[in-house]
Amino acid sequence: MPVAETELDYGTPFELLVATILSAQCTDKRVNLVTPALFKRFPDATSMAQASVGEVYELIKSVSYPNNKAKHLVGMAFMVVHNFGGVVPEYPDELQKLPGVGRKTANVVASVVFKKAVIAVDTHVFRVSHRLGLSQGKTPEKVERDLNTIIPPHLLGVAHHWLILHGRYVCTARKPFCDKCGLRVWCPSVV
Repeated sequence: MPVAETELDYGTPFELLVATILSAQCTDKRVNLVTPALFKRFPDATSMAQASVGEVYELIKSVSYPNNKAKHLVGMAFMVVHNFGGVVPEYPDELQKLPGVGRKTANVVASVVFKKAVIAVDTHVFRVSHRLGLSQGKTPEKVERDLNTIIPPHLLGVAHHWLILHGRYVCTARKPFCDKCGLRVWCPSVV
């Protein structure tokens, strides 16, 4: 994948943070349908921090778990404004203090926007890492540790996108396209 980058549409660190929170257990395609109206109404943390959960819910109700995500988004925006001066924090440990932000989301934002040497492990990265023999870790954290030991730090961000896009379009969950896979010759999972 010569161009390996997020498929979420965003223009600012705040927008990527919002989109990544929305993407949990939801497709990037669905998130990209929802975010234009959401970002038009709430373009920054200050405006979203002043929103009601109901206002946000109405704009995101087609994503998975909209009730929880609406609460998380308003709470996250409030914390960004009041705890971080309206600026999205750049380090994963700071990001994880925000409502709705777990390790994966924090690593996505830190890596994509702030170019930190971290890798996010989602379901695609987890699956592909196992199939390719890069990790046998039973948890995302263990897979992350394994990947950190074998991928040079300067490649961690792009490696996340290589793995996620490979898992999304080639090494799919139910029926991988092994015959079209450029990694087939090295893959221990090919039978």
